[in-house]
Amino acid sequence: MGEATSAQPRWQRVLLKLSGEAFAGERGSGLDYAVIGSLARQIVDAHALGVEIAVVIGGGNIIRGQHAAQAGIDRATADYMGMLATVINALALQDAIEQLGVPTRVQTAIQMFQVAEPFIRRRAIRHLEKGRVVILAAGTGNPYFTTDTAAALRALEIHAQAFLKATNVDGVYDSDPRLDPNAKRFSYITYSEAIARQLRVMDLTALTLCMENRLPIVVFNIARPGNVVRAILGEDIGTLVGGEEK
Repeated sequence: MGEATSAQPRWQRVLLKLSGEAFAGERGSGLDYAVIGSLARQIVDAHALGVEIAVVIGGGNIIRGQHAAQAGIDRATADYMGMLATVINALALQDAIEQLGVPTRVQTAIQMFQVAEPFIRRRAIRHLEKGRVVILAAGTGNPYFTTDTAAALRALEIHAQAFLKATNVDGVYDSDPRLDPNAKRFSYITYSEAIARQLRVMDLTALTLCMENRLPIVVFNIARPGNVVRAILGEDIGTLVGGEEK
């Protein structure tokens, strides 16, 4: 069961970005259904706080468009393959969430009526208002754009109050914590400092989009159960990226 809490959410509508790799678990690729069930539980627990949640998922557990392009596949074709991979992940997450009793809608930027709705901004917002979790798949529908950029764009379109970026590390560091034992985690950093330091918060297009629209970003570790709830409550579990003032 989820963790009970009487604390109030910091935000009422959020966009949660999940990497495709998170769906693979220790396998490194493919779908680990136990892990997907755990991710679904975290989302359902956050939903129980009364928060409206939209989710964008990568497809790296199935295919990474950039890697396919490097192998000789046309870059646009490779990126479309990656977009389709995100739809597979979206359907798996939808099923896991609905098994926990929360209504869910999948919307895709590439039309495929048999499995999902097309992305329509007003409809997505209406689903959120009705208490449904909305999973937004197939990126922006355009090649050359990452799922980070798609997530930032969708967050702004649906008027999300925060961009929650779930990763495999617990925040943004001044160097790679996997390589540098002295790496220090930022609890707060500005957009401009993250850009100047070339920190790998997300790709530059997505980060700039958030900065220009003053959309706060929370980077946190998804592997620890309960962290989605903690992020929404505003606990210091990762790194908050924002403007010059908190």
